[in-house]
Amino acid sequence: MPPSANPGHHVGRGLPDVAANADPGTGYQIEVDGQRMVIGGTSAVAPLYAALVALCNEQLGRRLGHLNPLLYRLPASAQAFRDISGGDNDISGRHGPYPADAGWDACTGLGSVNGERLLAALKAL
Repeated sequence: MPPSANPGHHVGRGLPDVAANADPGTGYQIEVDGQRMVIGGTSAVAPLYAALVALCNEQLGRRLGHLNPLLYRLPASAQAFRDISGGDNDISGRHGPYPADAGWDACTGLGSVNGERLLAALKAL
């Protein structure tokens, strides 16, 4: 893992594990109280991934439980994630301290999930 950009430069478990569209301008279309809007960030992505895991649980006929360790056991050949290799975690008009790069990185983790391929790979574990 690369050292943290935060004071102390701690080295440990990397975050994030996975990525999704966090931009509230291009994120996910939802409807709230009859009003359509686009949202992004954790408020959109957490329920999106929770729903995906619930569907995987249903298809597998078992609970996945703590999913994070399983994600790192999946072979690259499963292509369960689309690697994101450009951009950074900029939120203020400056370049963020963590650039996206090939493979796991501290900006986008393993990448964005392909639900069908993830399910197939989890079935094979």
